[in-house]
Amino acid sequence: MAFKVYVDGQEGTTGLRLFDYLERRDDIELLRIDSALRKDPAERARLLNAADVAFLCLPDAASREAAAMVDNPDTCLIDASTAFRVAEGWVYGLPELAPGQRDKIRASKRIANVGCHASAFILAVRPLVDAGLLPADYPLTATSITGYSGGGKNMIADYDADADGLLRAPRSYALGLEHKHLPEMQRYAGLGLAPVFVPTVGPFLKGLAVTVPLHLSHLKAGTGADDLYQALRSRYADEPFVRVHALDDPANLNGGFFDVQGSNDTNRVDLFLFGNGERQCVVARLDNLGKGAAGAAVQNMNVHLGVDEGTGLSA
Repeated sequence: MAFKVYVDGQEGTTGLRLFDYLERRDDIELLRIDSALRKDPAERARLLNAADVAFLCLPDAASREAAAMVDNPDTCLIDASTAFRVAEGWVYGLPELAPGQRDKIRASKRIANVGCHASAFILAVRPLVDAGLLPADYPLTATSITGYSGGGKNMIADYDADADGLLRAPRSYALGLEHKHLPEMQRYAGLGLAPVFVPTVGPFLKGLAVTVPLHLSHLKAGTGADDLYQALRSRYADEPFVRVHALDDPANLNGGFFDVQGSNDTNRVDLFLFGNGERQCVVARLDNLGKGAAGAAVQNMNVHLGVDEGTGLSA
């Protein structure tokens, strides 16, 4: 029997990518809305309540409205906005977060899909906090560089139309230091302080890397690069979609430069450590449309439905 799946917001970047994943599967029956009824509340409500799993690929306010339309207790909602990521009654959709997280995702009918920057940051930082190496009150900073597809259809159109090359330089944003991913980054990384976080859009379609610098002298006494590496390796040893790269491997860099797009077209997070005996930086890389958005949503659906977690996904 095929699972019935509906994507509310199927015209957006994440919605379109979800269709790419789901259309290839024979265990999924995609419920489709007539384009003329795309904004009709009654028809949307009918499809939402007919689905075993409904993905909400909408702005925050519209996601809240859509969630309120669902009265079928058997419909599982997976929301891709920031509306519910720190909300009561919703489970955070990051299976690798901590032991037991998959059980929560499997049991819940309300799953908040993780943010792209947040996913990379949390997976880089949380194991170090849990291992006692990184104090929860450490004043972390983090930078991220991401492809322009993370800005949605309007930003993609801007870059596609940039015949004069005005957008070729990277562009930092959210410089008021109140990025919308900060609440989930702080909560799920286990931090007492929100990080100082500066994201940057690069002139490429997709790919994302978050860099978190650390002064070893401000970590647990005696902590070195190998301790950080072993903490990450231990946490993710059995994770199919997380790869911790060996220290000082020349393959981690290309002529001294880091490839932000090296995880594209996968649902994988790649973790690296760079630095020296005094300072290290943890780098987490992913495809912002894959593990940072639609791929993560499919992974959460697989976990919830009890099918093989990697179904339809590439590691």
